Amino acid sequence: MNKLSIRDLDLSGKRVFIRVDFNVPLDGGKVSDDTRIRATLPTLHLASERGARVVLASHLGRPKGKPDPKYSLRPVAARLEELLGKPVAFAADCVGTQAETKSKALRDQDVLLLENVRYHPEEETNDPEFSRHLAALSDGLFVCDAFGSAHRAHASVVGITRFVRQAAAGLLMEKELTYLGKALSNPDRPFVAVLGGAKVSDKIEVVRNLMKLADAMLIGGAMAYTFLESEGKPTGKSLVERDKLELAASLLRDAESRKFRFRLPVDHVLAESPDSTVTKTASVDQTPEGWMGLDIGPRTIEEFEGEIARARTIVWNGPLGMFEKPAFAKGTLAVARAVARATKKGATSIIGGGDSVAAVEQAGVASEISHISTGGGASLEFLAGDRLPGVEALTDRGT
Repeated sequence: MNKLSIRDLDLSGKRVFIRVDFNVPLDGGKVSDDTRIRATLPTLHLASERGARVVLASHLGRPKGKPDPKYSLRPVAARLEELLGKPVAFAADCVGTQAETKSKALRDQDVLLLENVRYHPEEETNDPEFSRHLAALSDGLFVCDAFGSAHRAHASVVGITRFVRQAAAGLLMEKELTYLGKALSNPDRPFVAVLGGAKVSDKIEVVRNLMKLADAMLIGGAMAYTFLESEGKPTGKSLVERDKLELAASLLRDAESRKFRFRLPVDHVLAESPDSTVTKTASVDQTPEGWMGLDIGPRTIEEFEGEIARARTIVWNGPLGMFEKPAFAKGTLAVARAVARATKKGATSIIGGGDSVAAVEQAGVASEISHISTGGGASLEFLAGDRLPGVEALTDRGT
C-alpha cells in the first residue's frame, strides 16, 4: 500500500479527523452488535497514545439527508465510552457552531464523536463546501478507517481530503488493503475463490476478475442455479435469473476453454419452499419439478472441502445455502469449518460479506480466519478489480 498510514503522521497535540464506520445495529436505544466499533479501537488507541485530539465521524443507516432520532449516533458514543474506558464527547451535529466549539475544546487524548454525517444531503453529493466545514474541525489531518465506506465518493470519505494537508489510512483500512491487495496481486497458490449468495448479477464482475486470478472457483447458493440452468440442468423452482443465462453460459465456456476449475454443485438439499420441514437430497441432474434447491448436498460438500484443503489462499463471499434456516445450513457451516482447517495448516483466508461473516461466527471458527473484512460492498468492488474512491483520495507516500 503506497498510501500514507496513520503511523506516518505527527499527531501530538493536533486535532485529527477520523472517518470510521460506526454503521451498527441499534436495539432499544443501545448498540446490539459492536463489531465495527471494536474493529476501529486499534486506530483510536494509537491516536491516543500519540497525543492526538480525535474527532470521529460516521454515518448510520439511511436518514435521507435530514435529522432522524432513529439514526442518531448518540448510543454509539455511549458504547464507545465503555470500550475506551474514558469519556467520549458528543456533538449534536457534524458541522456548525457546536461541532466547532467542541472540537476546539479538545485536549490531548480526548475523543469527540460527531452526529450522523448523513443528516446532511451534502454528504452523499460530496459537496465541496460541506467537505471544507468538516475539514475545519481538524488541524489539517484526516484518517480514513472506514473501509466499508471506501467505495463511496462522499464528503466525509473523499471530499474532505481536498481541504487537509495529509490524508492517511487507519490501521483497519491498512489491514483490509494488505490482505485483499495480496490476494489480488500476489496470492500464495493454489488460490481458491468461494462465491455464494442469491444473485449472479450482484457478483458478475467479481466472478470475471477472480477467474483471471484464482486457480479454482466454487459456486454455491442460489446463484449456482443460473449457471446450472444455462447448462440445461433441471432446476425446479430454484431461483434462476433468466436474463443472465447467456452470461452464465459464456462464463462457463470461458472457464472450459482455459481449463479453469469452475466448480458447481453436483447435488443439493431441496424443499418445496424455504419454510417446508420436508427436505430431500438429490443430484442436480435429477431436480424434481416443484422443488427448490436451498443448500449444497453431501457430495458437493466433500468436493468443496477437498479444493479448500489444498488451497493456500481462500477468498469467500456469500453463503452456500439458506443457512439462516437450520435445515439448509449444513453446507455453509461445513465450508466455514473447512476454511478454518485450511487456515490452521497455513493458508490465508479472507471472508467478506455479512452473511459469510455470520456463518463463520455461527460455526464457531471466526477467530481461526486470517481476515474478516468489515466492508461488504467495498470488498466486493475491490475483488472485482475496481478502484475505491476512498483509497484513491488518500495521500501517496513521499508526497
